[in-house]
Formats: sequence, structure tokens, C-alpha cells
Amino acid sequence: MKIKLIKKAGTPPGTLVYTGVKTEGFEISVIDYDVANYKEFGTDKIEDVFPFKDSQTVTWINIIGLHRTDIVEAIGKNYNIHPLILEDILNVHQRPKIEYFDDYAFVVLNMLSYDEKSLTIESEQVSLILGQNYVITFQERNGDVFDVVRERIRNGKGIIKKNKADYLLYALTDVIVDNYFIVLETIGDEIENIEDSVILMPTNETAQSIHKLKRELIGIRKSIWPLREILTTVSREESSLIHKKTLVYFKDVYDHSIQVIDAVETFRDMVSGLLDIYLSSISQRMNEVMKVLTIISTIFIPLTFIAGVYGMNFKYMPELGWKWGYPVSLGVMLIIGISMVIFFRKKKWL
Repeated sequence: MKIKLIKKAGTPPGTLVYTGVKTEGFEISVIDYDVANYKEFGTDKIEDVFPFKDSQTVTWINIIGLHRTDIVEAIGKNYNIHPLILEDILNVHQRPKIEYFDDYAFVVLNMLSYDEKSLTIESEQVSLILGQNYVITFQERNGDVFDVVRERIRNGKGIIKKNKADYLLYALTDVIVDNYFIVLETIGDEIENIEDSVILMPTNETAQSIHKLKRELIGIRKSIWPLREILTTVSREESSLIHKKTLVYFKDVYDHSIQVIDAVETFRDMVSGLLDIYLSSISQRMNEVMKVLTIISTIFIPLTFIAGVYGMNFKYMPELGWKWGYPVSLGVMLIIGISMVIFFRKKKWL
């Protein structure tokens, strides 16, 4: 699968070029609510979301399908989003970050999920625009972890409908971070399975699994470490977009992110240890094989010597004409072999 990492060289700043993998899906969903009202609908016309810019209710606009750069450009013009921000939205290899502007804030997060078919961790960039009364989210493809937030809004559970757009931003961030724990739990199960394999019967597939886990943990680490900086910035910088009563919730997400970081670092140490154990196990198995081969060779050295001496067939070798020469030679060889085996067992080499 080929992925464009950067836009074409020489294009001016603010040029809208989607750098991800083009998908067929495109969807715009809108959830508009306050304490007393709730409205939800889907549309494929970007003009339908323009009236919500100055609405007094809280509006969540979710856009799926970044290959539609015309849609991103249209919503940027209507909501006065800077062209460089739109460029970052379409460049889906951004580092998680937050940037404040006069009337909105721009947040980039990485949403992780575990694909049970390919047994791999999928990462998707989610861009969020926070305004006074709205949150706009941009996703590459269908499928996300936000269903919990949608259900809370639909059913009026919790205090989400009593708060403003900044609390919605917190809820979306919180569910993304909480999903990291689910992904890490899956990785923990994989580590346990590999531990058994490494100890009992290490194979080339075991080594490949260990390296796969290392790559996945590096990806999670790249996603979660900048998130800590984002939450620190939210807590320390004053902004009219985020109310003081909401900051305590962002601090809770910060605590969760620290737990994720600790878990990732623990798993990285465990995976590094697994690699060391794997290499030691392979070396030990090789030593066992070489030990057996060496013992066999050592036993046959004197036997080969005797057979070599009487295989020279010189004319005047006295034993060649002796009636009991052959059975005696075999007996001597047998006694020598048994004696060496007994000696090796006493030395605990066998």
C-alpha cells in the first residue's frame, strides 16, 4: 500500500492535498443539542452545516472522507479556518498537537483500533476544530470510537448536554485515550502468548511476532507522548474556548494519558526482555545440539581409531590371523563406548 507522506514539492503553503489513502466513503453527520433539544441528521451537502456556525446550541459536525478536498475547503471558508490548518487536516501524518486561534482551536489526535482480521493495530488521524458552540471532527474513513459519546448525547446521560462545546471536545478526547487501554490490553494478551512460545518452543514466527509488537508499541508511544503535551497546554494556557470548570476533566484525561504512557513503557521493557529471552533460548537450544553432537563424536573417536588401525591391512599384523581378533576388537570398542557414557553421566554432561 503506497502512501503519500508529503505534498508535491514546490506547491505553495495552504495547498490542499490529501496525503492519505483514498477511500470511497463520504459522510457528513450532525448532532445539535442543548439541555432541552436534540437533533441528529446525515447529509452529503456541506451547505446544510453552515447555519450551525452561529447557533446557540452545541453542534458536533463529523466529516468522514478527507479525499473530498472541496468539502474541507468549503467548510474552511465558512468557518474562517486558516488555509494552513486545512492543509494540516489533509496531511494525515501530523504529530498530535493543539493550536489556539482567535475564535477556534485546532487539535490533532491519533485514534487507535485493533483489527481482528489482520491482527494489527490501525492508526487514524482525527482532526478537531473547537469553536464557541461547535466541534468539527475530520476522519479518513468510516468506523470510530465515538459511539459512546453519541449514545450519551442521544439518551441525555451524564452532564454532556448541560455543558458547552469544550466539554464535547473533552468527551471525544477522553474516549480516544480510553480506547488506548483496550488496545494495550490486547497487546498484553499477545505478550503473554509469546512468553509461553519463547520459553517452550521459540521459532522464527516468534521472532517476527516480537518485532511486530515492538513496532506497534513505538506507534502507540508516538501517539500518546504528544498527547501529554496537548493536555498540559490546555491546563496551563487560558482560553475563552475552554471554561475553567472543564479544565478538571482535561486533567483527568491527563492522568489517563500518564497511565497509558507507563503501560507502554512497561510493555516495551517486557518485549525487549522477550527478545533477549528468545535469543538466549535459541542459543541454549543450539548449545544442547552441539553438546549432543560433541559427545557422540567423542565416543566414536577411540572407536574410529581402533577401526582405523585394523583397517590398514598390513601383512604382518599379528591380530589379523588370530581366531578371536574380530570379536575381541568389537568387545573392546563396546567396553570403551559404555565406559565413556558412564563417565559422562557421572560428570552430568548427559
